[in-house]
Amino acid sequence: MLKRDKEQVVERLTERIRDAETLIVADYRGLTNAQMEGLRDELLEHGAGFAVVKNTLTRRAAQAAGNEALLTLLEGPTAIAFLETGADPVAAAKALSKLARDSRVLAIRGGMLAGRTVTSEEVESLATLPPADVLRGQVLGAIIAPVQALAGLVAAPLTNLVGLIDARIEQLGGEAEDAPAEEPAAEAEAPAAEAEAPMEETSPEAPAAEAAAEEPTDDTTTAEEEA
Repeated sequence: MLKRDKEQVVERLTERIRDAETLIVADYRGLTNAQMEGLRDELLEHGAGFAVVKNTLTRRAAQAAGNEALLTLLEGPTAIAFLETGADPVAAAKALSKLARDSRVLAIRGGMLAGRTVTSEEVESLATLPPADVLRGQVLGAIIAPVQALAGLVAAPLTNLVGLIDARIEQLGGEAEDAPAEEPAAEAEAPAAEAEAPMEETSPEAPAAEAAAEEPTDDTTTAEEEA
């Protein structure tokens, strides 16, 4: 390989290492071409690239990308799964772990997960997790459940308060409707009382008594004439 070609390979590797959120490194010795192609296609379905690399050039690329931890994994024939944003690390780990079990040849060395070095055992543990979509749903459910419970506790007293206010409004509305019915009854009693008063003032017995007192009697007239 010419020097110019090597420089281009290092540049591409540097960019891939820098952009990758997850790297899984494996020793591919003993795999057939068919097995390599099958693994590459399966990883592509989950958003991961898979490439056989030369350790000398990959070391230069790792140093250029500032990923010194990757250097410890570059021993012997090396293949790397590159997972950028949006790829499924769980699915990639499952694919590699399955081929390692089936072929008894592929050996997972470890990798980098979110900037942290992970061992081969941790990659195997990652492969036992549920798929990423299911895992996100479980995490989201664990977050939402306490929030919903808290919302229920907060909302319950408010609901009760609104119910009490509505009941009080209905009660006040009923009292307002009953009040006008009592006023006509009071007004009806007032004219009745006024009607009774004139009857006492215009009693026919009183004028008759006064008239009788003013008329002279026969005895009184006789006495005045004799005098």
